[in-house]
Amino acid sequence: MAKKVLGVGFVGGGFVAQFHIRSWVGVRNADINGIVARTTAEAEQAATLVKELNLGEGKVFKSVTDMVADPAIDAIWICAPNFTRVEIMEEIANAVSSGKGKLIGIACEKPLGRNVREAKTMVELAKKANLLDGYLENQVFSPAVIRGRDIVWLRGAAATGRPYLARASEEHSGPHMPWFWEGELQGGGVLNDMMCHSVETARYLLTPPGAPRNDLIPVKVTAYTNCLKWQRPEYAKWLSEFSQGKLDYANRPSEDFARSLIEYRDQEGHQIVVETTTSWCYVGAGLRLSMELLGPEYSMQINTLDTGLKVFFSREVAGKSGEDLVEKQNAEMGLMPVVSNEGNEYGYDVEDRHMVEAFLAGRRPDETFEDGLNVTELLMTAYMSAEQEKTLPFPPPGLDDYIPAVARGLWNPGKKK
Repeated sequence: MAKKVLGVGFVGGGFVAQFHIRSWVGVRNADINGIVARTTAEAEQAATLVKELNLGEGKVFKSVTDMVADPAIDAIWICAPNFTRVEIMEEIANAVSSGKGKLIGIACEKPLGRNVREAKTMVELAKKANLLDGYLENQVFSPAVIRGRDIVWLRGAAATGRPYLARASEEHSGPHMPWFWEGELQGGGVLNDMMCHSVETARYLLTPPGAPRNDLIPVKVTAYTNCLKWQRPEYAKWLSEFSQGKLDYANRPSEDFARSLIEYRDQEGHQIVVETTTSWCYVGAGLRLSMELLGPEYSMQINTLDTGLKVFFSREVAGKSGEDLVEKQNAEMGLMPVVSNEGNEYGYDVEDRHMVEAFLAGRRPDETFEDGLNVTELLMTAYMSAEQEKTLPFPPPGLDDYIPAVARGLWNPGKKK
């Protein structure tokens, strides 16, 4: 008998896991029945949130294997840090392959791997365990992105021709946790952390509804990276204090600004262009996501800080620092936009609902591990391009074994003269 309600276990209980949990109120036919995290405190905090929102049992497990073995768990959402992903996936695959538990599917947060080799390992392990696989790329599922794409293709492209240029950017003032800033643990800097969103969202906007991923063929990649803000002495000192001395941005920085230009070719040979920008050195109201889609006689724009709700607090209103108005909020007074439902605005609830429905139906989701692998291949090519300061063909030689200099602690633009 087919499952009617999916029992889901979360690996990870931190920032992004809690984003998914809060968004789960918009998901039907699925319960969050288990949590495993790196610390008991983190797991219990996430479990408490699950129970407060009445989203499932929220049981805390000691290990991933124990959670897989529980009959109440049918699928796993991997929301743990980048440097733990392959190890977690190996444990899941071994638990399923050895008969310790049964699962329908696995969903993994971005990026799928810190490099191409890790991303390919994730794909291979999912196949080994015979699991349905979903790549959790939330911005592709943003209602504005989906609706905008549908309208443009239905009206503009149908009348005057396909779009030829997509721009996507994600900018904020920096990550929440120290490990995000550390190239070796995270896999790089802002390019690896956030350009994964922009590259995939722009590709999605340029692809006709219903067409397969290979409708667009990547041909060339040009990229640029730098550390514009956080290598300055005062900010490098702040990062050192923030991380209890672990981060040394004077000598081992990660890029806080990155751009890429990806040239595609469609099935008729037309040139299609994706332009992306990502930044950890943007200081504004908070997280800003922006997308544009341009065609022969039309355009589309999205900016998540162009909100319908704004508030103003004078300098007489003092408040604690927080993120109750927008993610990565940078102020508590003045005229500020309010993103009233961030989970929906950024696509988390639609994404989670899609993954659940696909797993219950016994089919692969629209975003799979192979999509995550392709994104990783593009990101690694972008790193290679930035390091070599030239445009590279896609795929470039040596891509499978390439690890960016920033992920090896060998990148330092401050030493360039």
